[in-house]
Amino acid sequence: MINWVRVALCGALLVLVSLVLMPVQILCLWLDLKPRRWLPRFWHRVACLLLGLRVRVHGEPERRRPLLLSANHVSWKDILVLSSVADVVFVAKSEVKTWPVFGLLARLQASVFIERDQKRTTGHQVNEIGRRLADGEIVVLFPEGTTSDGNRLLDIKTSLFGAAASAVPHSPTGVVHVQPLAISYTGIHGMPMGRYNRPIAAWPGDIGLVPHLLGVLREGALDVDVDFGEAVDYDRHANRKDVSRTIEARIRSMLSDRLRGRPKLERVVARAER
Repeated sequence: MINWVRVALCGALLVLVSLVLMPVQILCLWLDLKPRRWLPRFWHRVACLLLGLRVRVHGEPERRRPLLLSANHVSWKDILVLSSVADVVFVAKSEVKTWPVFGLLARLQASVFIERDQKRTTGHQVNEIGRRLADGEIVVLFPEGTTSDGNRLLDIKTSLFGAAASAVPHSPTGVVHVQPLAISYTGIHGMPMGRYNRPIAAWPGDIGLVPHLLGVLREGALDVDVDFGEAVDYDRHANRKDVSRTIEARIRSMLSDRLRGRPKLERVVARAER
């Protein structure tokens, strides 16, 4: 009973905050005002708080621009987590636009929607991502193309890294910075999550969105670690496949180390302290 009261209270508060901020965000998007970039971060921080997502950040986003963040994808909660950390926009599949609630939120965040099955529009979509990068926006790409079980990184698709190439001519320095990022769901109710409980956090796609959302609300306490890795410089001489392989290796390493509970950086610090 207490859980359902909590679910109802969190839902009501989130709706209230949304009703206040949504008209402001729509106006900012229409007039292309600067608050359109940071208002979603405020909303997502509130959402994380109400859902019980406790986000711990390790490292920081690359300061140089243009910046493309490449992250592993575990769940719809990744959107909330990353948007609470930085002012970002996402590359999303076109079906997301039709999702209840999340489709509206994606549009309000000015996400870039892509049609994966229509190759004739690929060039236009990649150019749109490149334009957003060149305008100084931080674009997030989930190169796996789908969600995983949270325990591993799936093979990544290299095609959308072409967006970095399309932004290179518009970069003042002739370079686009591609930064790997690992999202790890590591704890539940203050205890290590482990492989057995990680499906609570993961959303592989064969579970309905609403039941999964209610399950997260009932749990109310998930720990999420966000690791920013070393960026790769993408210039006109870069090879897309080489860059994607480097990014994949770095995400895989950060995710594996974090899930095992002792990231490499922390091991180096521990050795230095000794």
